[in-house]
Amino acid sequence: MNAPSSIKRPFDIEAIRAEFPILSRTVHGRPLVYLDSAASAQKPEPVIEAMAGAMRGAYANVHRGLHTLANETTEAYEAARTTVARFINAPAPETIVFTKGGTQAINIVAAGIDIKAGDEIIVSVMEHHSNIVPWHFLRERKGAVLKWLDVDADGVFTLEALDALIGPRTKLITLTHMSNVLGAKTPAAEVVRLAHAKGVRVMFDGCQAVVHGRVDVQAIGADFYAFTGHKLYGPTGIGVLYGREEALASLAPFEGGGEMIDVVERERVTYAAPPHRFEAGTPPIIEAIGLKAAIDWFSSLDRAAVEAHEAELRDRAMQALRELNWVKLHGQAPDKGAIVSFSVDGAHPHDIAQILDRQGVAVRAGQHCAQPLMQALGVTATARASFACYNRLEEVDALVDALVKARKLLS
Repeated sequence: MNAPSSIKRPFDIEAIRAEFPILSRTVHGRPLVYLDSAASAQKPEPVIEAMAGAMRGAYANVHRGLHTLANETTEAYEAARTTVARFINAPAPETIVFTKGGTQAINIVAAGIDIKAGDEIIVSVMEHHSNIVPWHFLRERKGAVLKWLDVDADGVFTLEALDALIGPRTKLITLTHMSNVLGAKTPAAEVVRLAHAKGVRVMFDGCQAVVHGRVDVQAIGADFYAFTGHKLYGPTGIGVLYGREEALASLAPFEGGGEMIDVVERERVTYAAPPHRFEAGTPPIIEAIGLKAAIDWFSSLDRAAVEAHEAELRDRAMQALRELNWVKLHGQAPDKGAIVSFSVDGAHPHDIAQILDRQGVAVRAGQHCAQPLMQALGVTATARASFACYNRLEEVDALVDALVKARKLLS
C-alpha cells in the first residue's frame, strides 16, 4: 500500500472548527461547548458531503452487480478498506473487516474463537462493557473462566500482575488500549510480547486510542484490534475489526447469509475467506464511505500538533479542577488521553451534567458502560469531559466556570 502524504495542513483550531457545522449552534441560548467526544465525536463537512454524495450520485449494492453503479460503489467501498488498513498500518486490506461498530467487532471474535469449558480469558476491570459482556456469554454458554486484571486508581497495571494471571488454559487476553473513563493507556506492545511468549492471543479495544494517538497494528503485534467510526469523526453504524491473517482465518463465521459464503448446497456449505467471511448480507456501504472521508480528513491534519493540542486541553482541565477542593479527579496517569473524569462533593454526576447543560456545556455523566471500574473506584458514577481536536482552550475555562456555578446552585 502507498504511504499517506507527508504534507499536512498547519494546525488551525478555528479553521478546524469551521468544518464542523454543529459547533456553530447554541444550546439554551448559549454557545455550544461540546465535551462528550469520547461518547461520539461530531462530524466534519467532508464526511457529511461524502455520504450525501454517494447517495445522490453513485449508489448500488456492492460485490454482486456488473452494472456501472455497482462497480463504482464497490470500488468506493473497497477503497475505504484500503484507507483503513493504511491508517492503522495493517499489512493488507484483507485483514480489515467492516462491522457495524466496535461492539460487533469484539463480538465477532468472541463468537468465533474455539473455547471449551475451563478455558480462560483475561480482561481488566477498566473495560467497557463491550469488552466484558461478550466474554460473559462464553462463561455462561461454554464454561469459560474470566480472570480479572486489577488496575490502580489511575488505570495503571504491571506486566508482572498480568503475567501472574496467565496459565496453561489461557486462550485470550483482551484489553482496552485506552480507557474511556480514566484515559489510561495500555502498554500494548509489551502486553503482546508477554502473551505471545506464552502462546496466548491478544485483542485490543481501540475505540478511544485510535482517535488520540497513532496506532500501528504491526508494531503492536496484536492478533485482533477493534475500533469504531463514530468516535473517529465518522458516522455511526460502521466499525473495524483488524486481525492477523492467521488469526482471522481461525475464527468461525459470525453470521450467515449472502456474501460470506463460497459454496451453498443442500448438504453442505463452505465459507469465503476473510474479510468477506465476516460481512454477511449488505454491508454498511454509505457508512464505510463516510469512514474513509473521516480518516482522509483526520489524516490531513498534523497529528503531532493535534496530540499536543489535546494534551494542552487535558492538562489545562486537570490543573483547573485540582484547584477546586470540592472536585475529585479520577485517573491521573501522566500520559493519559484527553479524557477527564471527576466527581463533585455532595452532588450526583447526573445533576452536575444537567446544570452544565443549561449553561451550554455538554459532558457525560453515569457509569460510562464500565460498572466493574466504578465498583473498583468506589463510586456509583462520574462526570466526564472528553476533548477532541476541535475544542478551544477557552472551552476548558467555560467548563470550570459552569462547574463553579453548578456548585453554588447545589450548595
